[in-house]
Amino acid sequence: MASKKGSFPLKRQELLKWNGWGYKDSMFSLNKNGNITFTGSRYQLSGTEMPSLKQWIQDTIGVDLDFKTPSQPELTAKDIPIAKHNEPFLSELRNERFVHSDDPQDRLFRAHGHTLHEIFLLREGRFKRIPDLVVWPYNQSDVERIVKLACKHNVVIIPFGGGTTVSGAVQCPDHETRMIVSLDTSQMNEILWVDEKNLTARVQSGIIGQELERQLAEKGYCTGHEPDSMEFSSLGGWVATRASGMKKNVYGNIEDLLVHVTMVTARGVIEKSCQVPRISTGPDIHHFIMGSEGIYGVVTEVTLKIRPIPAIRKYGSIVFPDFEPGVACMREVAKQKCAPASIRLVDNEQFLFGQALKSESSSFMQSFIDGVKKFYVTRVKGFDPYKICVATLVFEGTAEEVAIQEKRIYDIASNYGGMPGGEENGRRGYMLTYVIAYIRDLALDYSVVAESFETSVPWDRVLDLCRNTKDRIYRECKERGIHFSPYVSCRVTQTYDAGACVYFYFGFNYRGVPNPVDVYEQVENSAREEVLANGGSLSHHHGVGKIRQKWYTETVSTVGKGAVEAVKSYLDPQNIFAAGNLFQQAKL
Repeated sequence: MASKKGSFPLKRQELLKWNGWGYKDSMFSLNKNGNITFTGSRYQLSGTEMPSLKQWIQDTIGVDLDFKTPSQPELTAKDIPIAKHNEPFLSELRNERFVHSDDPQDRLFRAHGHTLHEIFLLREGRFKRIPDLVVWPYNQSDVERIVKLACKHNVVIIPFGGGTTVSGAVQCPDHETRMIVSLDTSQMNEILWVDEKNLTARVQSGIIGQELERQLAEKGYCTGHEPDSMEFSSLGGWVATRASGMKKNVYGNIEDLLVHVTMVTARGVIEKSCQVPRISTGPDIHHFIMGSEGIYGVVTEVTLKIRPIPAIRKYGSIVFPDFEPGVACMREVAKQKCAPASIRLVDNEQFLFGQALKSESSSFMQSFIDGVKKFYVTRVKGFDPYKICVATLVFEGTAEEVAIQEKRIYDIASNYGGMPGGEENGRRGYMLTYVIAYIRDLALDYSVVAESFETSVPWDRVLDLCRNTKDRIYRECKERGIHFSPYVSCRVTQTYDAGACVYFYFGFNYRGVPNPVDVYEQVENSAREEVLANGGSLSHHHGVGKIRQKWYTETVSTVGKGAVEAVKSYLDPQNIFAAGNLFQQAKL
C-alpha cells in the first residue's frame, strides 16, 4: 500500500501521535534542567526552553510536577475490539482492489477525534466500538463504488478527513451492530485544475490545509483559509463542519470561498450543474451539504475561490489596559469595515500564559515591554500587567494597502486607550496558534484536564457573555469539590458586522477528583447553558457532532430539525452514513 505524494501516510500513526495532538516529534516536555521545552524543529517555538512556564503552571493551576500521570502504553491488538466482518462486502471490496486495512492500529487511529473524552480514553481506557475496516479511495469514482457496495450489503460508512474534530463526530456509536467502515479521504489530495481567468480551483476533498496552500503557492495563489487546525484538517472536513479561518476578514469563511461542491450519497451524486458565482434556483443545496457532518454522504470535490498571494504580510499588535476597551475597539473596527486579515483579542489570562511561553529568563513581563519600548514606553507605565489585554494583527496586501490599514487600525485603537505593541509580538502571537493545542498533552501528564469551546454572539452581549461564562465555570468547579482554582480564559477571534466569535479555554487540576472527565463535561455543559442564556450560539465553527446534540433542537427549532431529518431520510433511507451526528438517527 503506497501513499500518494503530499498526503499523510496510510499509516498516520507513523507520523502523528496515537494518543495526542500533532506530530510525534513535537511536544511540550520537562527537560533535564527542570524547565519546559518544546521539542522538534517544525515550529518557531521548537527547541525553545521556557524558564517561566513551569512556575506559571504551578502558580496558576496548582500542578505538582513531581506527580506525573503518564499515558498507558500504546494499545495493542488484545486491547482493541475485534473487527466485525461482513464477508460479502469484503469479498466484493477485494475483487475491486480497493486499498483497505483491518489492522487494529489503523482502525483505532480513525476511531476518534480530539475531544477531551476521546484523548482521555486513549490514555487511560478503552473504546467500546471502533471502525471494523479502513478504506482509502483515490478519487470520486472510488467513493461512488464503495458507497454502492455499502448500500448493497448494509454496511455503515463514517467519512474520515483530518481527524481533528472536537465534537465527537467520528466516534462510532456504541449501539451500532453493523460493520463500520472508516472511509479515509487522505489519498484524495490533488488539485484537479486551476482556472486563472476566474480565480477558482477544483480540489479533491481529502487534501490537508497546509498541503492545499503549499500546492497553490507553487502557482502563485492561495485560498487564505487558515483555521487553527490547518496543518491537519481537510478540505472536506471544512465543508462538512462549516469551518472558519483566522483570516476570514479578507478571504471569508468556507461558505464564502465555496463555489461548487460534489457529494456522494446513498442515492447517488448531488451537485449543481454549473460553477457560477451565484444562482437563484430555490434553496441552495450547498447550504445543506455544508455543516452536514457526514450524515448525508461523502464530500468528494470542491471548487474554491483563490487569490494571488499578497505582496506583503505584516504582523502587528495592540496593547489595551484591559478587556473592555479592547472589545470596544474591535467593535469599532468591524463597524468601520476596515478589519485587517486577522485581528484577535486575548484576555489577560491568555496574555500571561503567552508570556510564560517565552524563552527569556528575565522578568516575567520584561520581554513584552521590550517589544513595546520602541513605540511609547512612557505610556506603558500606566498599564497594569495583570489587566493588560493584547490584540494580534495580520495585514495583507500591497505595501500601500498595508500602510493605510495599519494607520487606520492604530488610530482607532488609540481612541480606546490602545497602543502599538510591536510587530514581533504580533508575529509570535499568531504563530503560537499552531502550537497551543500541544499544551493539553503536557497538562494531561500532570493531572490537568482541559479543552476549548467556542461560540458566536452579538456585539452588545460579548462582555456579558465572557464575564458570566467565566463566573459560571468558577462556581461550578467550586460546587463540584475541585480543590484547585481552574484556569479559565477567553479571546475574541473573528469579527462580523453584527457580532463576534469568542473562544474559551478551560482546565483544572483533577487530583482528588474521581471521574475527572465526567466532572469536566458537567462543568462545560453548564458553561454552554450559560453561553446560550447570554445570547451566544451553540457553535461558531466546531459543529454539533455528538457532544452538543442535546441543544440541537433548541437551536434550529423542532420544525427545522424535522426538515433536516427529512433530507436525511430521503438521501440515506438505510442510514448507511450512521455517524449519529447532529441528532440521534437510530430510528431512521
